[in-house]
Amino acid sequence: MSGASLGRTRIAATVHGRVQGVGFRHFVFVTGRRLGVDGWVANAPDGTVRCEIEGEGGAVAELMRELERGPMGAYVERVDLAPRVATGTRTGFEVRSFGHSGD
Repeated sequence: MSGASLGRTRIAATVHGRVQGVGFRHFVFVTGRRLGVDGWVANAPDGTVRCEIEGEGGAVAELMRELERGPMGAYVERVDLAPRVATGTRTGFEVRSFGHSGD
C-alpha cells in the first residue's frame, strides 16, 4: 500500500498565546516522538507556534490535547486546527527554523 493508510490523520495546528520562548517547540517535538507521529513544529513570526502532525488517529488526538496544555511556563489561549489529507510520505518529527512557511 502506498500513500495514506486507513486510520492515519493529518492536522495542521496553530497555537496562540504565550508559546514562544517557553520551550513549546521542544515540548511538541518530544511529545510527537514519544507518540510516534510524523511532522514538524516551528515558531511563526506572528508569535504563534505552527505544526503539522500525521499519524495514527489516536496518537494525533493525544498530541492535540497536549498542544492545548503546553509545557510549564506556556499559556495557551487557543489552538486552531485544520484537517489535511494524510499522505503517509513524511517520516519522523522535526523542529523547523523560525518562520517556516510549511510544506
